[in-house]
Parts: sequence; structure tokens; C-alpha cells
Amino acid sequence: MRCPFCKAIEDKVIDSRACNDQGVIRRRRECLDCTRRFTTYERIEEMPLRVVKKDGSRVPFDRQKILSGLMLACHKRPVSTETLEEVTSRVETKVSETFDSEVSSRIIGDFVMEELRSLDQVAYVRFASVYREFKDVNAFMAELKRVLSGKEGGDAAGAQS
Repeated sequence: MRCPFCKAIEDKVIDSRACNDQGVIRRRRECLDCTRRFTTYERIEEMPLRVVKKDGSRVPFDRQKILSGLMLACHKRPVSTETLEEVTSRVETKVSETFDSEVSSRIIGDFVMEELRSLDQVAYVRFASVYREFKDVNAFMAELKRVLSGKEGGDAAGAQS
């Protein structure tokens, strides 16, 4: 650290404590050349995660977009807002643990679909119909058949919502 008074580069830390702000450390220092004291604040420099969209543009990661997509997919389904928040947090954690600076929107969509598949099959199909941009009814039906074939019997009537 360079002394703001004499520009010397040797100093000692006299006091160090965490500030109220998260991740900020306040250090009281004394220059070893001029013996004057000064304060520095240190914080971890974080690179915000960016999402690479289909068109190649980059936007900041926004967990609210994931939550909004989940809410649309689960509209009028027996899924609580609390559950959707938990799913959003799991997706956000998975993304932040797997990627450092950039992630494709396609990968985020895959993570969301993975969560929806086990949460609610109707919501999964709703999300998939928008996310996968089916070109025709046959592609949509193929996805439905794939979902239904993986089903262990039961709730076929629930798929009519």
C-alpha cells in the first residue's frame, strides 16, 4: 500500500476490522517512513455473472427472470411461491458454482427444466413449449410422449390443466 502523504510503499497495519457493509474490511495503517496514519477499505472485487443470450448479446444474471419464468409455467398449478423461490435459489447456486463469468441462457433453461421435470410435469411442458420453441405440433407431441413415457403411472388426468 502506498502512503498517501509521502508515497512510501512500506507500512504496517495497526487495526483491522470488518465494516457494516458485507465483505468490506477497514484497515488503519501507519507509514514506516513518515509515521503518519491513514485508513484503507478493502473489498473483494467480484465479476458479475453475465448471461449470453441466443442472439449473442450479454446481460447481467438476474434471478428474478428465472422466478418469473417459473411463476408463468406454474400458473394455476399446486406449487407454492416458497417452492418456486427454493427452485430459483437452487438454479442460481448451480449456475454460480459452475460458471465464473459467463453462462449461456440455454444452460440456465436446461437447469430450470431439470427442476421442473421433478416438480410438476404440466409446468415442465409449459416451460418447454416456450423455451424449446417447438416448430410444430409434432415436435411438441414428441416431447409430451417423452414426458409421459418416463412417468410411473397415475395422474394422467392432471395433465389436462
